[in-house]
Parts: sequence; C-alpha cells; structure tokens
Amino acid sequence: MGDWRTDPTFAMCRALVDGEDPASFAGGPFDIRAVVATIRPGTFEGAALDDLPWGNFPHGEKAREAVRLLRTADGSAHNSTGVLIGMSADDSRAAAALAVPFLIRIATDPHHRHRAAALGGIAAPARARHFGVASRDELLLHRSGPQHDYDDYGVEVTGYPAGWSVAAARAAITTGVPVLLPLLDGSDPAMRIDASYALATATDPGHTVRSAFATRFAKEQDPMARAALALATAETTRAHPDQPATAWIRELWQDRAQAPEVRLAAAIGWLCLTDEPAPDTLHATVEALATEQRARAMDVLPWMAAAGGSEPGLLRCVRRMLHPEEPEPSDDPWA
Repeated sequence: MGDWRTDPTFAMCRALVDGEDPASFAGGPFDIRAVVATIRPGTFEGAALDDLPWGNFPHGEKAREAVRLLRTADGSAHNSTGVLIGMSADDSRAAAALAVPFLIRIATDPHHRHRAAALGGIAAPARARHFGVASRDELLLHRSGPQHDYDDYGVEVTGYPAGWSVAAARAAITTGVPVLLPLLDGSDPAMRIDASYALATATDPGHTVRSAFATRFAKEQDPMARAALALATAETTRAHPDQPATAWIRELWQDRAQAPEVRLAAAIGWLCLTDEPAPDTLHATVEALATEQRARAMDVLPWMAAAGGSEPGLLRCVRRMLHPEEPEPSDDPWA
C-alpha cells in the first residue's frame, strides 16, 4: 500500500489528525454508522455492493473485494474472511464493519458454500482491541458507544474513530438478530459456537438474545457449544445487567454435573460480571479443571482464541484474573 497520507480512502482520517472535529463527519458518507444503516434487507445484490462508498474508509476496496469473492462462492474465496478478520486484528475495522450485513446474508443462506466462513467473520469488527485482552475489567466488556467525539475505544491505527466502527458492526448484528438466532439450532457445533459469539455483541435491552441462549443451553449436548453459550450469556449480561443471569452463571461453575469446559467458561464469565473477590471454591475449581490440554482444546471458543497469545486463552484469563501478580510470559522464543 502507498503512503496513507495521499490515499483518498484516508481523507477523513487525515482531517481528524489535522484537528478536524469528528462531529463534522457524523451522519455523513464518512460515518460508517450512517452508511451501514442505509443497508436494508433485500439490497444485497452486486449493484448494492458496488454502490456503497467503500472508498471512504481505510482499506475499503480490499474489504469490498473480499465480500465480492465470498458472494460469488468461487474457489478463491476461502481466504476472504481472513482478510476481514485480519483488518480488525490490525485495528482497522471501519470497512470490515461495512462488510458485516453482507456476511450475515451469506451466513444465513443454507445453500452457500462459504456460510461457515462468513459467520466466523461477523463478530471481529464488533469487538475493539480484544486480542490478548484477558482481564476481569476488559474481557466481555462493551463500552458505551460514541456520539460525535471519541469514546473509550479511542482511534484505530488509521486515525478513524474505533467506536464508530464497533457501533456500526454491532448495529448490523442487532438488525440481523432475527435471521441469526436460528443458527443457534444448526447441526454443526462450530457454527453454533460462532453464532453465539456474534449474537453476544447485539444490543439486547429486551433480553431476546439472552433468552435464546438459555433456551439453546437447555437442549445443547456439545460441551464446547454449551461453554460458548455460557460465555455469550455472560457477555450480553455484562452489557445488559441482570442479577438472575449472573446468579445462574455462578451456579453453573459450581455445578459438578456440568462438563469441565462449561464450568470453566462460567467461572471466567462470572468473574467478569462481579467485583467480588474470587471465592476459594472458584480457585479450587479452576485449579483442578484448567489443565494445559483442556485449555488448548478450549481455544476453539473465539473468546479464548482471542484472549490467548503465547499461552492458551483460558490459561491467560486464569492468570490475569486470579493471579494478576504473576508476570506476563515472554513471547520471545529465544528468551
């Protein structure tokens, strides 16, 4: 890529770096929230894809091409979701957020060959700076959305307001809730896990999503999918507090009849929902169940995969949440 300062897709970012007030762009063609809001069901054909102002957002043409390849379902599309996830991992989410409505459309098409890949990419732009995050203060946290100024998310590496990208992606997922919820009952446990991960970012003041998680949990047989539902419930409960839900998650990690993966996920979720000191029983439960082998297996859960680094995500969460005095492990293989 050339110098970003001369790239037309960075026009807004350059203006912000030069001191322009973000409020001057709110609601306009450079506001990813406003652009995503214009995408309605039934407007997903190629013309609609090309009519959107992808070029107004950093790496927009790269995101548009990734969506186009996914839509055509040809053999070269298998890396397209990775492109969008990589943009989010690199802290440049705006154009990836614009892709979310199209990913939802693909993921909910039972005949699309890339639906699983599309579903796996939906949630990445809806969570800002979550890679390597494993503390009680920040794991599962949805910060309040920005209005015209920057919020706690700050700016992306391009200078674009990170909170705008996250808000746009979450709004698209919230709009897609009715078509995403049936994926919780799909035949593939991996897709049920990814559906839980995406739906956990939706705005849910009426608890529709959380109720769907509870309904699915009651009949879910796969231990990892049950663990995903426990974490998803904790995430949506952190965004929309509910004392009975918090109490249920506490009961879950205490329940010896549950699979170890479920108890561990519930323990992590409960720690994120309360400021209470971790009781001795929780310490004992985690120490007994959080083996290296099980932690590596639990990296199939997107929350744990994102939290990890040089160690499995579960173990990083355990260390950061229960043993914060321990030093970070070195990522240097020669250290």
